[in-house]
Amino acid sequence: MQRILFSLLVAGLSTSAVFAKGRDIDKVNGSIHTEAGVSYGDLESVNGSIELEENATAEGVSTVNGSIRLRDGAQAESIETVNGGLKLGHGVVIRDGLETVNGRIEVGGGSRIGEGIESVNGSIDIDNAEVGGGIETVNADLTLDNGALVRGGIHYEEPGGSWFNFGKKKTPKVVIGANVVVEGDLKFDHEVELLVHDSAKVGRISGASAKRFSGSMP
Repeated sequence: MQRILFSLLVAGLSTSAVFAKGRDIDKVNGSIHTEAGVSYGDLESVNGSIELEENATAEGVSTVNGSIRLRDGAQAESIETVNGGLKLGHGVVIRDGLETVNGRIEVGGGSRIGEGIESVNGSIDIDNAEVGGGIETVNADLTLDNGALVRGGIHYEEPGGSWFNFGKKKTPKVVIGANVVVEGDLKFDHEVELLVHDSAKVGRISGASAKRFSGSMP
């Protein structure tokens, strides 16, 4: 998990181009705003939020202190932040993955994440979307609902080192909702509250005991 922080603080973040190339936008202080339907290169900020408008495309989207939002139909190579949330609308496509340290992650219906999601603290909410490379976290609350698909499993790592030993310890809540499919193991290295809907299909569970529920979200 520590590699998330270090990789973002190294200048010259680069990704391979997949979408149509456009101009790069690079700021130290200040937010980055885009136009709907326009193609961009790398969008990078140190202190500021980034917003990719509807049906716009970008290569790498990264900030250190700030949130990132992708509107409906937007596409990007990868999304990374240290202190800030990540919010994806409906039908968003991310070829690689999502990474954050402290911040909430929201993924809207019909969106596709090509690789995995990595987070430390915050919450992760995935509604009727597909994650291609699994979910790794330490303390995040996790909610999967509405037929979400996660390939690669779920892993809750044990907190360790000075990066994570701060604040009051909490027990993360993990909710696997209706018609959700998790292809891969669910591995928990520390205590969590795990709730699994009767209609959900999950892989082998280790380190936690699942409580089954039916009906709406608990």
